[in-house]
Amino acid sequence: MHKKSAKLKHVCYDIRGPVIVEAARLEAAGEHILKLNIGNPAPFGFTAPPALLDAIGANLHQSQGYCDARGLGQARELVARHYRTKGVTQASADQVFIGNGVSELIQMSLQALVDNGDEILLPAPDYPLWTACTVLAGGNAVHYRCDEGSGWQPDLDDIRAKITPRTKGLVVINPNNPTGAVYEKGLLLELIQIAREHKLVLFADEIYDQILFDGAVHYPMAALSEDVLTLTFNGLSKAYLAAGFRQGWMMVSGDLNLAHDYLEGLSMLANMRLCANVPSQHALLAALSDPESIKPLLLPQGRLCQQRDLAYDMLTSIKGVSCVKPKGALYLFPRLDPKRFAISDDQGLVLDLLRKEKMLLVQGTGFHYPTPDHLRIVFLPPTEVLTDAMGRFGRYLDRLAESVSSSAA
Repeated sequence: MHKKSAKLKHVCYDIRGPVIVEAARLEAAGEHILKLNIGNPAPFGFTAPPALLDAIGANLHQSQGYCDARGLGQARELVARHYRTKGVTQASADQVFIGNGVSELIQMSLQALVDNGDEILLPAPDYPLWTACTVLAGGNAVHYRCDEGSGWQPDLDDIRAKITPRTKGLVVINPNNPTGAVYEKGLLLELIQIAREHKLVLFADEIYDQILFDGAVHYPMAALSEDVLTLTFNGLSKAYLAAGFRQGWMMVSGDLNLAHDYLEGLSMLANMRLCANVPSQHALLAALSDPESIKPLLLPQGRLCQQRDLAYDMLTSIKGVSCVKPKGALYLFPRLDPKRFAISDDQGLVLDLLRKEKMLLVQGTGFHYPTPDHLRIVFLPPTEVLTDAMGRFGRYLDRLAESVSSSAA
């Protein structure tokens, strides 16, 4: 028998995990499944700005060969200039890497840094790709607590308590996936101070930096950490509604004096994959020339804001369900009262919901949250679809609560 690598033993990616297999079986049997498990804008009618499509078409004829392993020079310079306008004075095209989506760059950044047994601090709940890539690089993912009671802010004391001599890096996801939290400047400065004190690499996942609601402000970590080695990740998938283009970037900034060997490692890995998708890099150029194209969707009368508000209001009207209202990103992360619903297996609950209501969500433990009482829900569908979905979800939970009550009696 040919077995999968032992390196995959502790890898979890339930956003596209085992429940997906059952969803595919149901679809093959003719069922329509409402997929609220992944932040994929296109199926819900969100399309990339026409300028991105036009840029790819207009430049196909000159996109037929490999480019520099780090990316097109013009694209890297535009990324650097983008961050200089945001206060990252040392942003340089020489330290920008273009990738086939942020996911590829996350994997490269960890492979180039982590030795077997090294530790990376990650939020709980996390975006599970970070944990998976840490494990595949031979490292140990150490999850620090984010406090739901304080709007999902990172617990600074918990972070400090989990630092050991093997800790190499600190991951900060802001705006946060899956909670939608957006961090204040003061908190970011405290996180940077922890990295400074312990000589950690800062990994700033800022893919949702433009998806902000209710006047929330995003502060790029690189603009606040010019003496700390910082890797900033972003791309076209979310704010530019171009998930399938697989186009992301990583910028290295901060104190580079002790990072020459690490940068060499990043360059080696970039060279190994030859280059990122060249046609999509022209879309990147068009996107950064109009970095606020998503803003109308985020206004109080905008589609994304209205969908967030509707989903939040309907969720929190369900008895036993609470939720911190997201200030950014595309998700809600509601809590199901354990006393009312008696959940011991949140993956089992998601599977049962899929079979009975034909809705696909992701269980909270899929984001390395320690207790089985949360779910992640995508609010990308139009309001009429969300209204139906939240209605189905509420009726399912009411039946679940009745079943628990009957069993207790």
